[in-house]
Amino acid sequence: MLKNLLNNKLKVVVGLFLIFLLIAVRALEDTLFYDPFLNYFKSNYTNTLLPKINTIKLFFSLGFRYYLNSIISLGLIRLVFNDSKILKFSIFLFSVLGIILMISFFFVLLKFGETNKMNLFYIRRFIIQPIFVMLFIPAFYYQKKIK
Repeated sequence: MLKNLLNNKLKVVVGLFLIFLLIAVRALEDTLFYDPFLNYFKSNYTNTLLPKINTIKLFFSLGFRYYLNSIISLGLIRLVFNDSKILKFSIFLFSVLGIILMISFFFVLLKFGETNKMNLFYIRRFIIQPIFVMLFIPAFYYQKKIK
């Protein structure tokens, strides 16, 4: 195992760099993205009204963040598996899930915002966090093992 790691030093370094990029996106979220829900969900949001938002700006900011996390995640998947079929399938999944999540978020926000704060919280969480890469890598690994 150690010999295998030493033979793949570049892969390890690139993998760590991509993980660092995901961490940097999270660490710099206040300065890089427009998201009035960052501070709102950190506070006692159950007893307060939703913050005023610029819907267009929020849409593009969340979309850009999801796109950025997806690109970095796809880089990790490519690095780990080096398989074009898995990469193409991942691109398809990230695209479809991103569209579904964005539509769901804004539908809940605009139609049921004040009464569905927890749904907003969780849908937004899937948009802004790289959760899918943490699901896809073990799933693809398991799929490769059983083949």
